[in-house]
Amino acid sequence: MAAGLLVVLSGPSGVGKGTVCRQLLALRPSLQLSVSLTTRQPRPEEKSGCDYEFAAPSHFQKLISEDAFLEWAVVYGHYYGTLGKRVEENLLQGTDLLLEIDVQGALQIRRRLAEAVLIFLAPPSMEALRERIAGRGTEDAVRISRRLKAAQQELAAYQLYDYLVVNSRVEDAAAAIDAIIAAEKCRVSRGARPPASGGEQR
Repeated sequence: MAAGLLVVLSGPSGVGKGTVCRQLLALRPSLQLSVSLTTRQPRPEEKSGCDYEFAAPSHFQKLISEDAFLEWAVVYGHYYGTLGKRVEENLLQGTDLLLEIDVQGALQIRRRLAEAVLIFLAPPSMEALRERIAGRGTEDAVRISRRLKAAQQELAAYQLYDYLVVNSRVEDAAAAIDAIIAAEKCRVSRGARPPASGGEQR
C-alpha cells in the first residue's frame, strides 16, 4: 500500500486558508484535515476537534519538551503545533492529509519531510488582504497593521514552496489545489505504477 500524501497549505493570516480548505475537502472527500493544537481561544464559528484542538499553554509546553510535534510555532502570542505521531500513523495507513498551518510551521516540515507537498496561498492584493482581515471583526487597527506587516514578510517565502495559488475566488483556488493533489498522486517517484500485465495488448 502506498503511503499517504501530506499536503501543507499555508499563507498569511486572513488569506482565507480555512475557507479554501473546507471547499477542497468537499471536492476531495478522501482527503483528511489534520487538526492542529493551539493555545489561543476558539473563534465563535470554531469547534474543538474539528477546526483546532485547544489546550492550555502549560500542556503545550510539556508536549514541546517531549518532542511530540512535527512542527510548532508561536504566532501572535499563541502556540500552534502538529503532533508528529498522529501524522505518521495516518500516512503509513495510506491516508492523504491536509495541514493548514502558518509559514513558520510549513518551513519546519520542509526540513523534516522532504516528500511533503507545500502550497502557498496568496491574496490577489494587499488591499484585498486588509479588507478580509478587517471584515472578520476580530482585530483592532493596531492588530490589523501588525498582521499586514507580517504578511508582507511571509509573502517573500513563497519561493520556498512547491506551488503558489492565488486566492482570488475560493472555488478556483480549491480547484487548483485539487488538481495539484491529483498530479502529485500520479508521480512515479511516489509509487504510481501501470496496471498489472495480462490484459489485451495492441
